Amino acid sequence: MVFSRREALQRCGIGIGGLALHALLAESGQAAGPRSAARHVNPLTPKPPHFTPRAKRVIHIFANGGPSHVDTFDPKPALQKYAGQPMPGETPRTERKTGALFPSPFRFQKYGQAGIPVSELFQHTARHVDDMCIIRSMHADVPNHEPSLLLMNTGEARLVRPSVGSWLTYGLGTDNQNLPAFVAMCPGGYPIQESQNWQSGFLPGIYQGTYIDTKHESVDKLIEYIRNDRTDRRDQRRQLDLLQRLNRRHQQTRAADPELEARIQSFELAYRMQMEAAEVFDVSREPQYVLDAYGPGVQARQLLIARRLIEHGVRYVQVWHGAGQPWDNHDDIEVRHRALAGQCDRAIGALLNDLKQRGLLEETLVLWGGEFGRTPTVELPKEGSNQGKVNGRDHNHWGFTMWMAGGGVRGGTVYGATDEFGFKAVENRVHVHDLHATLLHLMGFDHTRLTYRWAGRDFRLTDVHGRVVEELIG
Repeated sequence: MVFSRREALQRCGIGIGGLALHALLAESGQAAGPRSAARHVNPLTPKPPHFTPRAKRVIHIFANGGPSHVDTFDPKPALQKYAGQPMPGETPRTERKTGALFPSPFRFQKYGQAGIPVSELFQHTARHVDDMCIIRSMHADVPNHEPSLLLMNTGEARLVRPSVGSWLTYGLGTDNQNLPAFVAMCPGGYPIQESQNWQSGFLPGIYQGTYIDTKHESVDKLIEYIRNDRTDRRDQRRQLDLLQRLNRRHQQTRAADPELEARIQSFELAYRMQMEAAEVFDVSREPQYVLDAYGPGVQARQLLIARRLIEHGVRYVQVWHGAGQPWDNHDDIEVRHRALAGQCDRAIGALLNDLKQRGLLEETLVLWGGEFGRTPTVELPKEGSNQGKVNGRDHNHWGFTMWMAGGGVRGGTVYGATDEFGFKAVENRVHVHDLHATLLHLMGFDHTRLTYRWAGRDFRLTDVHGRVVEELIG
């Protein structure tokens, strides 16, 4: 047999690389049998975590843009006392220039047996404070949306990295092979940083989140080509089997290619989704009293879909709120925060109640928050950002609030604190890496051991950082 120079170099190069790879895998105990056998294993097959998990699935409600913690879950009476006065001491640097202390226009009330104060904006959600752990000492790295969104969603602010949902589906697989393991619902198009927020990064593409535009109500628009009106299921299966044989033959002539494997698996998933997805995304199948509990609107509908998805075995569901009209209120914060909370508060309360009644909350971790918080000082007028108004707040990564419910968290608790004005986290500070480490722990993983070897080293969601915050765990 005669080889061209290019073919000879390719074959030699592949052989040397294969020897090196086998040695590396043998050292780590990961060397498999014949490549063809290992290649055809479904990467979404359920896998056990490192230890018994407290939670089995996650619903992440992402309040895009940065909701104000001092107007929602972190009351600061000192803002009212010193309203209009300069903040004492040195004001931490934020993205824009801010002025005097700006009191919250919203009333706070204590809820639950724990007596935790929550803003009037979230009175439906607040009825579940005894199941919630409110973290008032979150902090991130910078006061800019792009890096902060990526940090919260992937653990890395600058470089391409796998998202939290991708890490979990890589580690656990999925309980339902007829639906995606990881779904990202964002109405009206992509948020800032677009699909990087639910990317698989260097992990195989099969672990990337499946994007659903929930501004659409009909299943056919929610999921393109969900129904095949031209070919019956038997003929469609025969076509797919032929395509699989051709793809596998094509694959045999190349080195193991995760992108090609992901594409092959995606054809199978798309076929299987036709059997179940249409039912899961159709909320009209719910009883009227359930629809009434969640209320009207896009946010209510996608939170109800989230419950239906995790009920059918989806591992990680991210529900975006504020992609088109974000919580990024540099002006008119009273009007805009009230409107945004009005879109989701009732439905969040209904979701928590629904999960609890169905026995799902104990094994479902619900997470709420944005990429950072907002300043307790008013943002000064600047052309293009707040149109000359003095009634909004700037970005604040120094201190903000997130909450978790269900899934093994310690309900009815408040953890950490910001200073008396709400500018910086000062007590029991929790970085985003710590939040991720704790989330993975609740899902049964040691965050230092859930790794993937790429570019010559083992990577993990928390990089070289992160600690499990034991006080958040019940």
